[in-house]
Amino acid sequence: MAITHLKTATKTPETETDAARAVVTEMLAAIESGGEQAVRDYALKLDKWDGAIVLDQGAIAERIRDVPQAVKDDISFAAGQVRRFAEAQRASCQDFSLEISPGLRLGQKLVPVNTAGCYVPTGRYAHIASAYMSVATAKAAGVKTVVACSAPFRGQGIHPHVLYALTVAGADIIMCLGGVQAIAAMSFGLFTGQPADIIVGPGNKFVAEAKRMLFGKVGIDVFAGPSEVAVLADDTADPLIVATDLVGQAEHGHESPAWLITSSRRIADEVARLMPELIATLPPTARDAAGAAWRDYGEIVLCDTREEMVAVSDRYACEHLEVHCSDLDWWHGALSNYGSLFLGEETNVAFGDKVSGPNHILPTKFAARYSAGLSVHKFLKPLTWQRMDRAACQRIAPVSARISRLEGMEAHARTSDARMAKYAPGSTIDLGRPVEV
Repeated sequence: MAITHLKTATKTPETETDAARAVVTEMLAAIESGGEQAVRDYALKLDKWDGAIVLDQGAIAERIRDVPQAVKDDISFAAGQVRRFAEAQRASCQDFSLEISPGLRLGQKLVPVNTAGCYVPTGRYAHIASAYMSVATAKAAGVKTVVACSAPFRGQGIHPHVLYALTVAGADIIMCLGGVQAIAAMSFGLFTGQPADIIVGPGNKFVAEAKRMLFGKVGIDVFAGPSEVAVLADDTADPLIVATDLVGQAEHGHESPAWLITSSRRIADEVARLMPELIATLPPTARDAAGAAWRDYGEIVLCDTREEMVAVSDRYACEHLEVHCSDLDWWHGALSNYGSLFLGEETNVAFGDKVSGPNHILPTKFAARYSAGLSVHKFLKPLTWQRMDRAACQRIAPVSARISRLEGMEAHARTSDARMAKYAPGSTIDLGRPVEV
């Protein structure tokens, strides 16, 4: 029995932490002392935004007026999936009481927090899905007031598609703010008078550090780092699908780890060959991010047995874990450390990130050893998993492709393309306009 690292990461997400911490420390101190004016100053300096911070209904309606109906339909469908899954989670959490001994009655009452702050990033990409992942889940938990923040997109206010998603998901207050200043504003109750009890949502290293530093004054969802993916593959796996999925997640950013854990040298070698070829075909933004991520953080681990694969996977405790192996029920029972589990090649991270239903705000940097992803439980460690037949895949894949391309995430979209090409060759279903920049 042996575990061999055929490709080893040269960096870890901790590489950039110290620099981010120094910046965030200064910003939080300035905002705590300077209040709303300090936030406005940072918004102008960092995002070139001097417009309204809190959006009224008229401003929202004007901004989303020209969103095409087809786009609205896709966003509404995906938000509905997330809402229904979150509502089922809430239904699974029950108040109870019992008479534990004569005359002594014990019970449990689940009470939601009063105010939640939801952060939706729009930096390299417009993260439409993060809007409904966070807001719809909070509302399903019964949170009274949900305050949502998203940065001005290229200096023009909140991205219309993100803004529409926030409204569909049920945000009560929407602020045009990004970065550390958004996290601070929600924590301190600036502009709203309602300090958040908990702040959730993904973001860059500065956002993650701000949440970490404010934890205690305010609750947070997870200690977040760069997005991660691991694929477990045996000799039955399709190396093109495996490589496509690894590239799809590496697209997130320069520091996003992508790991292949396999018992097949053939799969390992073919994936290693395919990765640079697939990255080279991406549009410039995604190519730059995925290329750096695979070069610096990518790993290929070769194991002799599936038990060794489980041991390696549980040690990595990956945010997103795909299983491309036979006997999926065995893997489902054996694995224990992951943010969200994707069983079989018919489902994948992009489906979960955009459409399927379980939340995509998940633990990173080994936190899945002790924590689960965002759920109604965060507002009031369930683990999520997915399994999909091919008929369902053909319904989900086009929506995932179109939303991914609307967000500018071509590699995510191609994980849908590959499945449609394999399961429905010759299909004329619209998969969206390919990203060119």
